[in-house]
Amino acid sequence: MVKTAFLFPGQGSQFVGMGQNFFEADPGCRALFEEANDILGDNLTELCFQGPEEKLKLTENTQPALLTHSIIALKRLRDHGIESVLTAGHSLGEFSALVCAGSLRFGDAVHLVRQRGRFMQEAVPVGVGAMAAIIGLSAEQVQQLCRNASSEESIVQPANLNSPEQIVIAGHKASVEAVSEQARDQGAKKVVILPVSAPFHCQLMEPAAVRLQAEMEKIDFKELDIPVVTNADARLNTSGGQARESLVRQVCSPVRWTETMQVIVDQGIEAIVEVGSGKVLSGLMKRFNKDIRCYQVGDEESLAKTVAELK
Repeated sequence: MVKTAFLFPGQGSQFVGMGQNFFEADPGCRALFEEANDILGDNLTELCFQGPEEKLKLTENTQPALLTHSIIALKRLRDHGIESVLTAGHSLGEFSALVCAGSLRFGDAVHLVRQRGRFMQEAVPVGVGAMAAIIGLSAEQVQQLCRNASSEESIVQPANLNSPEQIVIAGHKASVEAVSEQARDQGAKKVVILPVSAPFHCQLMEPAAVRLQAEMEKIDFKELDIPVVTNADARLNTSGGQARESLVRQVCSPVRWTETMQVIVDQGIEAIVEVGSGKVLSGLMKRFNKDIRCYQVGDEESLAKTVAELK
């Protein structure tokens, strides 16, 4: 069997229709959607399949939707005997990774990510914060620009270290815009202000981290069956207690995805499967290391192709 790692996507990968193909193909997938509906007290199934897109894009809805799609895709992979030797998830995806690793129950994860989405949205009033993707500058260059543009009243920080050339920044809107302008002046290939409702993974999320920690203390995190590479430290972890603590720190810390990919490479992984919505993580890995085979499983067609290749 090919030595495989499962990667779980984060916010931004959602789309209307997500999970519907699995739902129609497998009773177990229908049961997971129904469990999520019951926990949330909402019709997540209808929202995922029919939208509207604007409602699906609300953080408190996006997070349980993406997690549910990932876990039904994981179920279908396991139905075909495909397993991973380690796992990781980008931001929200770390919750999916912990379900995969046996540390978190699916129902507990659905509850936590709904609360996480609400807490993150409520931490900063709409319009106060912003995020931007900077492509073509190094992490060191972006870090220095953030230092120069930050003050006690207005901060900006690296939020997602997605690849050696793709850094997302977050913070107060004015400081994010200042760094974006300076990045263009320094020769960035592309700078894009992101259409997000809050500045994730920076100090402004501290109120959300405090509230999420209180919520997570009520939940049992078991020891992990396989290692998860944590966002906050880019280290392999198998401790339930450390898994909980890492999720809290992740709210205000940058997602260290470049280092996460290097950890995966260093473990001798031969193939990665992006499990759920979108192809962002498999695309990043393709550019990061051309020796690792990259797959994505989001419906029955991509599942069949991936299973045939990995077996």
